[in-house]
Amino acid sequence: MRNAITATLFLLVFQLNLMAHKPQLFLLAGQSNAVGPGDSLTSVKCLPNTAFEFDAAANDFVPLKDPAGKAWKLFHKAGTGSVAPAFARRLNELTGQPVYMVTAARGGASCHQKAEMGTYNTWDRSGELFGQAVEKVQLAEAKSKIPLTGIIWMQGERDANAILAGQTTGAEYQLALESLILRFREKFGKKLPFYIVQTAYQQDKAPDGCEAVRIAQLAVTQKMKGVYLAYGETGEFAQRKWFRDIVHYNQTALNDIGTKVAEFVIGK
Repeated sequence: MRNAITATLFLLVFQLNLMAHKPQLFLLAGQSNAVGPGDSLTSVKCLPNTAFEFDAAANDFVPLKDPAGKAWKLFHKAGTGSVAPAFARRLNELTGQPVYMVTAARGGASCHQKAEMGTYNTWDRSGELFGQAVEKVQLAEAKSKIPLTGIIWMQGERDANAILAGQTTGAEYQLALESLILRFREKFGKKLPFYIVQTAYQQDKAPDGCEAVRIAQLAVTQKMKGVYLAYGETGEFAQRKWFRDIVHYNQTALNDIGTKVAEFVIGK
């Protein structure tokens, strides 16, 4: 009898927890590892009618699957596999609600203007990426009638290389990242959650640049409320053999990031 009561209470609490959640809209932004350099054959598959991505060219949502991220203006679609399906699948499992994704990432993009390389553009005030990301999110908000829930940020390798080259510093990266977060919050709410995936160590370079970026990312989470280090296991990717090349994560890594960031989001 006691076991039956316990089971009933557990089911009730679970159902109430699902009811407490609403459909959510997330922005995935950054550079190439946010774009998605993985493998769609081993990417997580979302269940029908549970996860959608915004196609800005069509001004509509379509089922989310890899290669995710429709090419639009300066933003790229996944080379083949990304973190997006794993994130959406796990978030849907935890909330029982559909998940809507906006992707706004460009390979090689910098956070600080000093780290900008060629035509890869920058998220700094001098670049076009921030404005285009805002435009895409606003279109998605209007279509879905859902306000932006949070931002998942995967970026840092370009700035790490610029730090190694003496073009910029870790402190300047931190200031540029803080500025970016504040600019997003000016557009989408002063308490908008910002979830950082800590940058891994590139395999063909001295670790100093990536370490400076990682320290800066952690410092921002300690300084700004509502900014979180949602995934910090990237420092172990080399030992786990989770790189597909010297800088990009393989699909095992991307699936792990997506799943655990979703769990982190719900835990907050």
